[in-house]
Amino acid sequence: MKVNRIWNYISFGQEWGNLDTSIVDDISQSWFSRRKVLAENSKEYEEFMSRLKRRHAIETGIVERMYDLDKGVTETLIKEGFVSSLVSHGDSNIDKSKLFGHLTDHLEAVDFVFDVVKENRPLTKGFILELHQLTTRNQEFAEGRDQFGNKTKIPLLKGKFKERENNPTRNDGTKILYCPPEHVEAEMDRLMILYEELVEKGVHPLIIATWFHHAFTTIHPFQDGNGRVVRLIASLILIKYNYFPITVLREEAKEKYIKALEKADTGEPQDLVTYFGEIQRRNIEEALNLREVASTSLEEVTNIFKRKIKDKREKERLAYQSMLAGKRMQIFSICSDFLNDYKLRLEQEFDNSVDFYIGSGKPDDTSKQHYYYHQIVAYASQHNYFFNRQLPKSYFIFGIDLKDGKKYELGISIHHYGYDDSAIAIGAFLEYKGVNIEDDSNSTIPLNLKPHIISVSDDIDSKERNINKHLENILTITMAQIASEI
Repeated sequence: MKVNRIWNYISFGQEWGNLDTSIVDDISQSWFSRRKVLAENSKEYEEFMSRLKRRHAIETGIVERMYDLDKGVTETLIKEGFVSSLVSHGDSNIDKSKLFGHLTDHLEAVDFVFDVVKENRPLTKGFILELHQLTTRNQEFAEGRDQFGNKTKIPLLKGKFKERENNPTRNDGTKILYCPPEHVEAEMDRLMILYEELVEKGVHPLIIATWFHHAFTTIHPFQDGNGRVVRLIASLILIKYNYFPITVLREEAKEKYIKALEKADTGEPQDLVTYFGEIQRRNIEEALNLREVASTSLEEVTNIFKRKIKDKREKERLAYQSMLAGKRMQIFSICSDFLNDYKLRLEQEFDNSVDFYIGSGKPDDTSKQHYYYHQIVAYASQHNYFFNRQLPKSYFIFGIDLKDGKKYELGISIHHYGYDDSAIAIGAFLEYKGVNIEDDSNSTIPLNLKPHIISVSDDIDSKERNINKHLENILTITMAQIASEI
């Protein structure tokens, strides 16, 4: 039998240094500033967080194969709450009462994590045991092996570390070795010590949460429930720093989550850090589009309106506006350099057989602010976000004239994203400008490219690499589309 020893004595090895966290760093400052505003009085934010908790509660059990639940019913429960009457026979593969027992446990565990953060309780071994007991309250058994190696059910120790080995065998016959029971107590003590050291050193929260998740998984301290518990602990670490819970979606579990964990087992944790960063980023992007003011009572809305007018006047000080203008121009310059470099390369390679040209409108050019307005509105609608049309935008047109009557123009728009003025999106659309087009409104060719969103609240230079990667991706898809039409 092939054996794979996952566990080694816990450490924070050099492979965890210099990992790329830009996937969240590019946008996080906009979220941190927006969060303060939303947390004060936004009903939308409150409802968003409730939905986020319910999604975690449902998906964590599906990922652990405790139950299955119809996708449509899942979305209904997330939206409406855990109401038993919303689930019909056949929507799940287990009894309804058992399903809601697990869902209630998971939701209360998520709420418990948020309460612990709010009360500023430390992350301790005792808390982890308490969390395990709550998470497994409606689970009586764990899967084990008898003396002959046959699968059997064993009573689950709730709120206690394992007393027997829990080394699974994969489909290919490989046996996975986690930490033996006799070493678990010492390893968990070591894990807590190293965690505190990383916090004191100011290591990035995304790296701390990912490292903790991976280290905990190699220990596998409980007979069962390790995955549910560790995702909650990783969530707690991130929530402490105003990020969101770690929710692994069922469709991502195998191809992204498990594969990234296995790669981290071999000393390459970047994929796991990136995946956890993707989870944060998609929540941040959605949260940036939440409204601060909801239609509650007229008196409440009036008071909020008065406060916002006052805040707006204070915020519109010259220094702040100057900062935003400078950052917008900096992003414009990065894009300009990249596009002009690529144009020069194409001109050298095609030797005048194709004409390439670039047009642009700078963010401070008020005479061109109306250019490509409808395309940007349509693009924002397609990708389900709020395009802040009140703030300056800029654009580039990368033209490709094939000299045979066919001409294409790639539009790249740099505009404000969501309701916080420090978030900027870089989007793209392709238009056919050939002789056979009669109506410009029907000339747009879908590229199916999500916008790249960055925060301008901090250093833009650190975001240049990812901006260039996004532009490269835009041009790659554009050239492939045009090549397919020639």
